[in-house]
Amino acid sequence: MYIMKQSLEELLLDAVDSLKDQGVLEPEIVANIQIERTRDPQHGDFFSNLAMTLSKKAGQKPRDLAQLIVGALPDSRVVAKVDIAGPGFINFHLNPQAQFSVIERVRMEKSEFGTSSIGDGKKVLIEYVSANPTGPLHVGHGRGAAYGSAVASLLDATGFQVSREYYVNDAGRQMDILATTIWLRYLQQCNEQIKFPSNAYQGAYVRDIAEKIFRKSADRYRKPAAEVMKDLPADEPEGGDKELHIDALIDRCRTLLGTDDYEVFLRQGLDEILDDIRNDLEEFGVCYEGWFSERHLTGSGAVGKALARLESAGFLYDKDGATWFACSRLGDEKDRVVTRDNGQTTYLASDIAYHMNKIDRGFDTLINIWGADHHGYVPRVKAAINVLGADASMLEVLLVQFAVLYRGQEKIPMSTRSGEFVTLRQLRDEVGKDAARFFYLMRRCEQHMDFDLDLARSQSNENPVYYVQYAHARVCSVFRQLREKQLEHLPDEGLAHLELLTESHEKALLTALSRYPEVIENAALRYEPHQVIQYLRDIANDFHTYYNAHQFLVDNPGLRNARLNLIDAVRQVVANGLGLMGISAPDAM
Repeated sequence: MYIMKQSLEELLLDAVDSLKDQGVLEPEIVANIQIERTRDPQHGDFFSNLAMTLSKKAGQKPRDLAQLIVGALPDSRVVAKVDIAGPGFINFHLNPQAQFSVIERVRMEKSEFGTSSIGDGKKVLIEYVSANPTGPLHVGHGRGAAYGSAVASLLDATGFQVSREYYVNDAGRQMDILATTIWLRYLQQCNEQIKFPSNAYQGAYVRDIAEKIFRKSADRYRKPAAEVMKDLPADEPEGGDKELHIDALIDRCRTLLGTDDYEVFLRQGLDEILDDIRNDLEEFGVCYEGWFSERHLTGSGAVGKALARLESAGFLYDKDGATWFACSRLGDEKDRVVTRDNGQTTYLASDIAYHMNKIDRGFDTLINIWGADHHGYVPRVKAAINVLGADASMLEVLLVQFAVLYRGQEKIPMSTRSGEFVTLRQLRDEVGKDAARFFYLMRRCEQHMDFDLDLARSQSNENPVYYVQYAHARVCSVFRQLREKQLEHLPDEGLAHLELLTESHEKALLTALSRYPEVIENAALRYEPHQVIQYLRDIANDFHTYYNAHQFLVDNPGLRNARLNLIDAVRQVVANGLGLMGISAPDAM
């Protein structure tokens, strides 16, 4: 457990200081102490390779130095025995009473057990999901949502000051396509014979937005189909003309409607879809402190200011009528356009301005959670941060593979433009929030994931989320049985008889409980919530094995209360871990 590791580190530091006083070690030697759990209980509970890392500096053979270190260790009630293994590993065998202390800690700290202050209040901005507000979230977005919120919770739990943010891409071509798509559906509501473009947004949600505008405004924005479609490039789904076709439609829409009326369609689409995204995420257990608008960046002049800073640093140049960012000088594979030849700024220009805004807000660390297809985007953003005068290492970009959903053997397509996708809301309705989040978090974010829909729906031990939640519910059922037998749980009596917990299953659970703070800390610092998921599966397995092998409500009150203390600690830790992952811990199943 974390406190045990701290105690062992202090013992080794005392031993090193003693050897320095004896002249065995030079005073300037710095001991980099690492404590790890042993894999084999016969080798103790923890081990250190300190003697091996110091042997060269000390001019001693590792095993000889290990003997000296062990001889210099001060007495400790935590340690029962220390021995040396192999070329010089120092193995620590803990006093059994030290293992029991975790039960009292869990009982006292409850939901705070596992939290720490290792983050030291450092300010972290974590930006995740940030899907274009052009349609509902699909199951691919769900993995980034679950992952981002879990990482944020872990950082919160370990003493970081966390701000969660959604970057709203509410400017640019995709929003123009959305506004034009809604207008075309609106014209169809007006009985205009519009041939719908293959490259427009096809989903039913677009029709719903168009119908609302029609019900409110009738044919106020109606234009003849012939005027709308006149002399447009052909819409060729298999060729390149489809892009020219939709871009020409956008220009026609802007011209025929005018700025104010065009804004009606863009704003209606943006507001409704963004409200849907916000509600969808909240129902998925994902909430933000901030929603940052790309349009705000443009309107406030922030993009121009960011580009001016790049120019003053000598990293912008003109070529072919466009303005380029010389990011290849800082590690990108080539330079990138920030202002097109038509005067419009690019997505990269907005992203540079957004990151300048993040830096100016005084965060110590910036975490961006992006889809794996943004891998090539990372070097250019880091290059911009360097040019803006900050250290690019403050930016952590975590790439998430989209989950692939299968229904039986059929792969479900998830293209927003085509409209053929399964939404995150549909997934929740089918398998539930808990199963969806658990499955999303089972693997490292960069690993490919096939989402097994049938397994997620099942209520059996093969379903991992059911198996973990069932451990919590089973403990609750034991305490219900206790009350039915008109018995009482006496925690103090249980604490006084913890030495009766001698079964191998009990020792396994004590070890698992003591590991929890370590797991939370490691998962937070490495941005790996899957470590918590794996831990929960392991401790659930240990508990179910214990449950099947032993009775808890035995006649001996000392043993009964000791076992009740143990399983109640298991219940609390399972609830804590599930809570950090945004998953419920039911009392009954």
